[in-house]
Amino acid sequence: MFIEVLKSKIHRVTVTEANLDYIGSITIDADLLEAAGMIENERVDIYNITNGERLSTYTIKGEAGSGVIGINGAAAHKVHVGDLLIIASYASMDFEEAKQWHPTVIFPKDNHLQ
Repeated sequence: MFIEVLKSKIHRVTVTEANLDYIGSITIDADLLEAAGMIENERVDIYNITNGERLSTYTIKGEAGSGVIGINGAAAHKVHVGDLLIIASYASMDFEEAKQWHPTVIFPKDNHLQ
């Protein structure tokens, strides 16, 4: 049996840009992606702390050190500049492996690694 477990989480980052006219996704500072163990094009769930919205999309690597958290496409209707987010990714694994699994969770300060 396989189950889905939390793989990576970026906890409490601030949206720096929202672009309705883009094809979709979330742009994340490359340093944050790497620290969280996420890769470009990975599916993520977005939890908007500010307004309670939840959505799924995929990641785009932003400029390293920029602190960018950019919501693109239709999601920009649900997430706005200044909103606080949690960004989470999940992995499927064997039940026994999952019992020993420890996710990577980062807590950036002002959208940068501390």
